[in-house]
Amino acid sequence: MAEPKAAWGIDIGQAGLKALKVRYIESANQVVAEAFDYIPFPKILSQPDAIPEEIVPEAMQTFLSRNDLTGDHVGISVPGQSALARFIQLPPVEAGKLHEIVKYEARQQIPFALEDVIWDYQPLGAGAEEGGFLLDAEVGLFAMKRDQVYQHMRPFTNNKVELDLIQIAPLALYNFVSVDEMGIRSDTEGDAGEEHYIVLDMGCDNTTLMVTNGYNVWIRNVPIGGNHFTRALTKEMKLSFAKAEHLKCNATKSPDPRAVFQALRPVFNDYVSEIQRSIGYFSSVNRTAKIEKVIGLGNGFKLAGLQKFLQQNLQYEVERPETFNALAGDAVLNSPMFAENILSFAVPYGLCLQSLGVSRIQTTLLPPEITQARMIRKKKPWAVATAATMLLGFSLATVGNAVSYQTVHTDDFAEAEKKANDFNSKVNSLKSSYDSEVGRYTATGERLTGLIDGRRDVQWLELYDAVIDCLPRDEGEEPEEIELRNQISLIEFSTDRVADVATWYAGLTGPQKSMIPADQRETGPSGEGYIVTLKGMHWHHDENDPVRGRSVNYIRHTLLKNLHLPTIQRPGFPERDVTRMGISHATIMDFSPTKKIIIEDTGAPPTENSRVLAGGNNRGGAGASRGYGSGSYGPSGYGGGGYGTTSPMPTTGPGGTTREGVKELEQTNFEIQFAWVPIPPEERTAEVVEVDEVIEDIPLEELESAPAATEEPAPTE
Repeated sequence: MAEPKAAWGIDIGQAGLKALKVRYIESANQVVAEAFDYIPFPKILSQPDAIPEEIVPEAMQTFLSRNDLTGDHVGISVPGQSALARFIQLPPVEAGKLHEIVKYEARQQIPFALEDVIWDYQPLGAGAEEGGFLLDAEVGLFAMKRDQVYQHMRPFTNNKVELDLIQIAPLALYNFVSVDEMGIRSDTEGDAGEEHYIVLDMGCDNTTLMVTNGYNVWIRNVPIGGNHFTRALTKEMKLSFAKAEHLKCNATKSPDPRAVFQALRPVFNDYVSEIQRSIGYFSSVNRTAKIEKVIGLGNGFKLAGLQKFLQQNLQYEVERPETFNALAGDAVLNSPMFAENILSFAVPYGLCLQSLGVSRIQTTLLPPEITQARMIRKKKPWAVATAATMLLGFSLATVGNAVSYQTVHTDDFAEAEKKANDFNSKVNSLKSSYDSEVGRYTATGERLTGLIDGRRDVQWLELYDAVIDCLPRDEGEEPEEIELRNQISLIEFSTDRVADVATWYAGLTGPQKSMIPADQRETGPSGEGYIVTLKGMHWHHDENDPVRGRSVNYIRHTLLKNLHLPTIQRPGFPERDVTRMGISHATIMDFSPTKKIIIEDTGAPPTENSRVLAGGNNRGGAGASRGYGSGSYGPSGYGGGGYGTTSPMPTTGPGGTTREGVKELEQTNFEIQFAWVPIPPEERTAEVVEVDEVIEDIPLEELESAPAATEEPAPTE
């Protein structure tokens, strides 16, 4: 049985290189430490006179000369303050669409183009999956700029060390806490508890603050580290950086420990304030969370008095691990150097746990192009072997066929040749028929294109929308009385294509032209276009406006007036072009005499299917409705071609009483025509000139005083 693989976790910090080698023994469900290395740098990398480009490669050479990484997984950490970490609460989402949704969120959360960063995500928490949907799903999104990732990889790529994992340090700390402190592994089931651990990993310039319950993670970077304490000593006690660093590490052995702690007190206070502020914010967004204890890590946490000071001010138990609970391997754990620097090995330990698949975190910032190239390289021998096997089989088949066809079979060959010729003839015949049908299809398509080309386009839809928006309507609550509603019903919308719309305009009578705005009457329409006809009716009758509120004048002040506007816009709808799109010279061609129609009181205007109970004032009969038509305008009549009438029915019941359930309405039928010479949108003028048209009202008494061509007797009982 092959020995299980081991994993190296390597953390290159500001003060040194820490590495730990761990192997997972599956039969015993135990992780075992096999080797470690700790290489302190001669200078802290953040010091002004330090040259990281020289110090880090020298430490790598020393590490590789003392350790063999061949065949082992290698994982490295990158600083948390250089990476972006976001935690997103998602609504119930389909499991199959999780990646698409997270990618959308990544574009919103990451302040760089996704091509310039390397990012990954991890579903967190103990959210359940039901019916293919993830419930209460929280996703951790982690990203880092591509050039920074390659910068952290450079010491390893220069030494030809293949990396399997690149993880931000806070998530490596999560791996350590969840597995070693809480006993939560990748295969652990159960719900997340309310007990949370706070981890403080103090580095040279920053402190990583991480809060977790083993399932969820919350991360913040505190911009105070060990160097801040050293700089406080250099400032207060006038020491060099090296002497202040030595005094900080040996404060209890100094001649005047009280003076040392007095110099460090401002930094202690700032450090506690930052931590309290972070804990306060976390508690405000996680009100049910209960802080169990604080775990201090990093060699900076060995500062004398820091643990006690934090415990007194935070009011939480503060621990410094003296060993790793879930890690075996006495040769490593009992080493004096490892025990002295155990607080610095939490990150390498967490990297090893993820590399071996023990922890829950699975994200990595390893560039995907490296992963893909490595996968292809691993599969290349199998691909070569498969190709070689296929080539060998093809060669053997070719040799066998050659031996078989050494003998000439004349009769068989002749029969096969005849079948091939017959089949070729059939193919040629079918091809000829196919080409003939293609020609017919092409000719039919060209003829059809000639019939429809240029006859319909989207301007017709624009015309329909413009006319509909020109119709009057009630803004807000609609009146219950039909005669007070601003409604016009269209029963016909037709067009007639003409070679020159000027011919139509020349045939208009004086009264018909008088309803056209003066600026349009001066020129008249011209050119090829359409004559659009609108026929309809209305029942509007406003007693408070006896002239404009009824009959044909209501049409003139609503629909006809709107057709003269350059543009119109109704609330909730886009602005429509009217005269700007080519509509012009709209006028009333014909209107019927006002008729009194008796309908059932249903609350709706009459339609073609409404039950007409009685009528009145039906002057003119079926062929003599009053209005502007093809006849003359004068006392002898308003022209022919009306809308007809409906035979009246009695309005009273027996004994002269008024019938119940009926209502009298005045119905006015009309016909409007206008010229439409379509103007393409790109040719319309950008400036809209406001039209202030003054409509001279025609008194209805004057319109209705002339006798009609024929008169019908008034209806009787």
